[in-house]
Amino acid sequence: MSLKRTNVYADPEDLAIIKEAAKRRGISEAEIIRQGIHLAAMANRVWDEPLFSRTVKGRGRTPSRAEVRDTVADAVRRESDEDPGTAA
Repeated sequence: MSLKRTNVYADPEDLAIIKEAAKRRGISEAEIIRQGIHLAAMANRVWDEPLFSRTVKGRGRTPSRAEVRDTVADAVRRESDEDPGTAA
């Protein structure tokens, strides 16, 4: 994965929490920040198409954008919790 450098302003208290979490988890502060950016990006993504095809039998309704966003964000969080050494 190719990474691009960017600058952001952050609250000093948030940075202290990130520093502590990185030390506790044995990963870099940058990795925690990348995971946070990914979660924010996925939680705010606009989906062009429904997640499920209407030809698939199910509950008879298409999930809302909020339901899809929340489901994806939950999956990313679970993946991140299971393998903290990799980016989500």
